[in-house]
Amino acid sequence: MNEASVTLSAVRRRVMAMFFVIILAVLALIGRLAWLQIVRSDELYAAAWEQWNRSVPARSPRGTIYDCEGRMLAGSTTVDTIAAIPAQVKDPNRTAELLAPLLDLPESELLERLTMDRSSIYLKRKVSPEISRKIRKLDLPGIVFTPEGQRYYPNGTLASQLLGFVGMDEGLAGLERYYEKYLQGKEGYLLFPTDNLGRQIPHEVKRFVPPKEGMDLHLTIDETIQYIVERELARAMIEFQPKQALAIAADPHTGAILAAASKPDYDPLNYEAGSDYWSLPPVTSSYEPGSTFKLVTLCAAVEEGLYNEKEQFYCSGSVNVAGRKINCWTAGRGHGSITYLEAVESSCNPAFINLGERLGKEKLFGYIRAFGYGQRSGIDYPGESEGLIFDLEQVGPVELATSSFGQGISATPLQQLMAVSAIANGGNLMKPYLVEKICNIDGEMVYERKPEIVRQVISRSTAAKVTWLMENVAIRGSAMNAAIEGYRIAAKTGTAQKVGPGGGYIPGEYIVSLIGFLPAEDPQIVLYVAVDGATRGVQWGSQIGAPIFKRIMTDVLNYLQVPPSESKALPEAKPVKVPDLCGLTVDEAAARLETAGLMLRLVGEGQYIVNQTPKSGASVPRQTQIVVYLSDSENTSGGISLPDLRGFTMKEAGEVLNWLGLYLQAEGSGVAVKQEPSPGTPVEPGEAVKVIFDAPLER
Repeated sequence: MNEASVTLSAVRRRVMAMFFVIILAVLALIGRLAWLQIVRSDELYAAAWEQWNRSVPARSPRGTIYDCEGRMLAGSTTVDTIAAIPAQVKDPNRTAELLAPLLDLPESELLERLTMDRSSIYLKRKVSPEISRKIRKLDLPGIVFTPEGQRYYPNGTLASQLLGFVGMDEGLAGLERYYEKYLQGKEGYLLFPTDNLGRQIPHEVKRFVPPKEGMDLHLTIDETIQYIVERELARAMIEFQPKQALAIAADPHTGAILAAASKPDYDPLNYEAGSDYWSLPPVTSSYEPGSTFKLVTLCAAVEEGLYNEKEQFYCSGSVNVAGRKINCWTAGRGHGSITYLEAVESSCNPAFINLGERLGKEKLFGYIRAFGYGQRSGIDYPGESEGLIFDLEQVGPVELATSSFGQGISATPLQQLMAVSAIANGGNLMKPYLVEKICNIDGEMVYERKPEIVRQVISRSTAAKVTWLMENVAIRGSAMNAAIEGYRIAAKTGTAQKVGPGGGYIPGEYIVSLIGFLPAEDPQIVLYVAVDGATRGVQWGSQIGAPIFKRIMTDVLNYLQVPPSESKALPEAKPVKVPDLCGLTVDEAAARLETAGLMLRLVGEGQYIVNQTPKSGASVPRQTQIVVYLSDSENTSGGISLPDLRGFTMKEAGEVLNWLGLYLQAEGSGVAVKQEPSPGTPVEPGEAVKVIFDAPLER
C-alpha cells in the first residue's frame, strides 16, 4: 500500500468520526429539545407564565349557614379589597396622599407598601362600597380592586355563640371554625400580563378567575325556637340579675339540637368586644349538676329492681356517712316519714343516698358512665367539655353518697340534656349533632347526618316508670311551677352550690336549673335551663328555673303546634291556700313554697318579709306569684324606698306600686328595663314612678 492510499484512509476515518460526532450532537440536541418541549413543558410553561403575568388573589365567599327550615343565620356579601401593583404606580407619593384619608391609614405606611419590591400587595381588605366608589373615581395607576366575601349575620346576636365568627380569612370560633374546610371555598384571582419590569402590557386583556364559593351548612337549630330561648334568657338576666343564664333543647328521638344559647353573649361583627363570651357554655362548661342528676340514680335503681315507690323512708334532715354529716336540702328540718314516691317528689337527699348505697359504687358509676357522663359526646362543636366523675378507686362511702344526689361531680348541660333524652325516647342514649346536611354551591348534598344511637342505657319499661315519676314531680313536687295547662310534663329541678377556685363551696352562690320534656306521653322536645349566681329573687330551681322553662315551652308548643294531652290523663288543678309568710326570712319562705305550687317575688331590700299579697289564707290557682315586701327588721315604718322593678311585667309593676301607694307611668311594652326615680330612692305615697318597658332582646 502506497503512501497516498494510507493518507486517504486516514481522512475517511476522520470524516466518519466527525460524522458520528455530529450525529450524536444532533441527537443530543433533539433529546434536549424533546426533554424541554415534552417532559418539562408544563413546568417551564408555568414558570414563564409567572414571569409574564401578575395576579391579585380574590378570596372566596364563605358558604351560607341555614337553620333547619332554610332560614339564613349567616351569609356573605361581596365587597372590594384594595390592592396595589407597585411596578405600575407612577407617583407613589401622590397616590399615598390621596388614599390615606380614604383608607384611614398613615400616609407613610401606604408609601412604604406602594414602593415595595412585590408583584402585588394589599392596601386594605374589605372596604365599604362607598369607599370603593370614591377610590375608583380617582383612577389611580397601579391600584386594583379584587372582590372578597364579607360575613354578615342577619339576626345580629342571635345564636352568636353557636355560629361563632370569622376573622379576616377564616372562622375563629363556633361552627364557623369547626366546619372551616367546608365553608371556606376556593380562592380565585385577577390575572394580567406584564413586561419584565412588572408593568402591565398595554391593550392586553385582564383575566378574572372567580373564586369558588364555600359549601352551605343546614343546621338542626330552629331559628324561632332559638329566638324564644334567647328572649327568655335575656328576660332572666334582667329579672334575676345573675352572672349567666343558659338553655339547650333537643329532639330526644334523634339527638338533633334545636336551640342552644347563654347570656351574656356577643355581636359576631364586633367580636373583639365580647371575648369573654365566645364559647357556648351549654357545651363547653361543666359544674355540679345538683338534684337534676338524681334522675340517673333513680333510673339505675328502677332498672336494678331496687326502687319501690310505696316503700317507707324516714328523713330526719341529715344522714351520717362514714362519720360525715350530709344534710337534706331542708336545712335540718327533714321530711319525716315519707314514701319513696314522696322522696322523689320532694327531692330528698337522704333517700337518694340510700338508693346509691343499695346500688353500690360499681353499678351506680356504671350507669353514670353509660349515660355519657365523664366523656365527650362528640357533638360537632369545638371545645366540648367532658365533665368530671370519680374513678372507681376514688369512690368511698362519702363519694358514693354525694354522687347519688349530684354533688362532688361535674357535668355539662349537654350531658344532662342527652341523659334525660334517653329517658324520654325509651332508653337510648343518642349522639347530639348540630349540622344535618352540607350542600355544595349547586345545591347538591355532599353530606347528610343520620341519628346515631350510642347505646341503650335503660329498658323501655324503666324509661316509662321514671317518666311517670318525673310527672309526679311536676304535679306535686318541686317542678309544679313548670306545669303548662293542657299538657303532661315530666320535669326535675336542681339547686347546686357553686364550687370556688380553691375547691370549696361559695357561700350563698348557686346554680339553679330545671330539665324536662313534654308531652310526657309522646316527647317532642327536651329542654334544660340553668341560671348561675342570681342576685335577685330566691335561688331555687322551682322559683327561677321553672318559670323560665314554662315560658319557653309554652311558646315552643304553640309554634310547633303540638296538640294538648288527653284531658282524662291530666291531673285536676286544685286551688292552693296561700301560707302566712310574714316574719319569715326569704329562704324560709322559699322552702315553704317549694312544693306548694306558688312562686315568690321579692320587692324591696332586707332580711324579713313584712308584707305579702295575696294575703295568707287566700285560695289561689297554682303558679300564682306571691309578692312579698322585705325590710331589715320585722316591722317597717317611715317613707317608701322605691323597689327595683326591672324584669317585672307592666301588670306586676302596677300591682307593686299600687300596693305601695304609688302610681305607674308606663312607656313601651314588654318587661321593665329602666325606671325613674332609680331603685332605692326615698319617695312619698302618691308619687308617680316612670317605668320603661321593652322586649329583652331589643334593648
